[in-house]
Formats: sequence, C-alpha cells, structure tokens
Amino acid sequence: MKLEYTISEDAAGQRLDKFLRRRLAEMPLSHLYKLVRTKKVRVNGARADIARLLQPGDVVVVHGAREANPDAPRSAPTPRPASAVPQDFAILYEDAHILVCDKPAGLAIHAGSGIAGDTLVDQVRAYLTRQGLVVGEGEFKPSPAHRLDRETSGVVVVAKTRQAMVRLTEIFTGGEAKKTYLTLAKGRFQRDRGTIDLRLPEHQQTAASKEQRGVNLQEAVTHWTKLAGGGEATLLEVMIETGRTHQIRRHLAAIGHPVIGDAKYGDFAFNRRSRAAWGLRRMFLHSSRLALAHPITGKRLVFDAPLAQELAAALPRAGVAWSPTRPYSGEG
Repeated sequence: MKLEYTISEDAAGQRLDKFLRRRLAEMPLSHLYKLVRTKKVRVNGARADIARLLQPGDVVVVHGAREANPDAPRSAPTPRPASAVPQDFAILYEDAHILVCDKPAGLAIHAGSGIAGDTLVDQVRAYLTRQGLVVGEGEFKPSPAHRLDRETSGVVVVAKTRQAMVRLTEIFTGGEAKKTYLTLAKGRFQRDRGTIDLRLPEHQQTAASKEQRGVNLQEAVTHWTKLAGGGEATLLEVMIETGRTHQIRRHLAAIGHPVIGDAKYGDFAFNRRSRAAWGLRRMFLHSSRLALAHPITGKRLVFDAPLAQELAAALPRAGVAWSPTRPYSGEG
C-alpha cells in the first residue's frame, strides 16, 4: 500500500518523524522508524532523513504502511457534525491567522477532568468548519493560545495556523501581551491603586515534588486600580504581569478582598448573600481587554470585550456606580 501526502503551508516546518507520527498514530514507533531505515519513506522521490524539516510543496510517499501494521483500523470514528455543535462565543476579530473570541462564563476552553459538554475548542473548530476551513488529517488544528478559567468570561485569542500559534506562544510566555480584567472584590479599598507582589505555590505541583523539594513558590505580580466602590464591594481594573493559575483570585483572597462569587477562594457566606441580594449567580471576573502584536504582521492590536450583562446588572444592586463607557486607566 502507498500513502502520499503533499505538505501544505500549515504543515510545513515539522520534522518528518513528527509529521508521520501524527498521520500514522496507530502504527508502533518501531515500525515507523523501520520504514524510514529501509527507504520506504521518500520525500520528493529521494530517501529522507528522519529529522528532515518539511517544506511547503514537498511530497511525502510512504510505502508499505498498511503491511507494517495490518491490524491498524481502516477508518477513524465519525466526528460530531459541525452543524450539531452550538456556538456560544462572540467573535471580536478574525483574519487568516487568528480568531479573537468573547468567551462566556461556564464554557471551558479545553476538555479535561470533570468537563462535560462542548468546549471553546469544539465550538471554534465547528465554526471554522462551517466557514469552509477544512483541516487536513494530522495538520495543525485551531487552538486557543492562552488560558482563561472556565467561570471567567472575556477575550480569548485562538491561533488558526501553526505559524500564529508558535509566535503567540512566545508572546504570552514572554509577557508581551497586556491583559486587563474587571472584577468585583469584597470590601472597601482605602487606596486608589496598588500592587500585589506575592509569590504563589505552584498550582499543579505533585505531592512527590513537594516532599522532595518543598513547596515551589512562583513569582506573581498583580496591579489593581479602583474604578468604583459600594458599601460592601469595590469594582477593580486588574492587570497581571505574570500568568499564574488563578492568580487574580488567589492574590485578592490573600489580601482579604476575594473575588465575589468565587467558589474556590472566596468568602462563601458573603457569596450566598450577594447571590440573594444582587442576583449575582457567577464569579465576577471578566477578561475585558487584551493588547498584543499580531503574530504574523506585528501590528499592534487591542481587543475589548464588553462586561457581561449579568455582571453589569449586579453593579447597581451592589451600590457600585460605574458606566462601561468610562475609559480604562491602562493604555492598552
């Protein structure tokens, strides 16, 4: 049996072995490497090194793939039709390389433990399929370039191409993106602005690692600005220098002003009262603005997601007078 692949722009840049492992995932690695050693894998008609970087237009031919693993399944499971996947997110911006979403609260970004139903990944890929973007087997599949908690709403950037994902990863890990959040915190703040510079325990450190090395504390810096205050709560604009898991929630809880509605780090009795008195049925944390350079063109982009309606409606009930038309304190 002969398999033939023509390398697209999006599949380019991968090593030959990685490219083949994605397409022949059911094949044992020993069989795959044997095919290469015995010259049954050719690129543009010539024998290829396993570490070769593939270029657009390259033709990869694999001879004897089925015979190498005759028990391999002949067809993949039928995926759920794109038309059957509902779209909950709003689109803030889209071009050939990125899609910027306004994610609603309650929608997880990725599948994981305890996650049931559609995720943002599912919905984005279904949306792009409906738009006619068909992703080839084994090629890059559009994926979010950064994290946002399931119960946090707001701006999320999705990479549509491998080139965009590579650069976006550099942008976010290098702290080049400016992230701004709106949150309603318990209590009253005496100052107009401040910084929380408090190291946080690594969120996913294993028990074995803790026993061997002790608790691993990570640098974490959060800047806050008071936008408006009420008798029992204060609306804050928050910017983070680092992207630790649950950083804003953990930092505000550490200074005695937890995010209202936070079921993990918050004041549970206060949350019950705010739910009954203000109708606040979710955590008040919203990713309101994201500023970064376009991963391909380098053009400076700023994306704003309006405060979710259920959060905006709770503010006057909490005695917090604030209009979403007011400018942010940050430059973006």
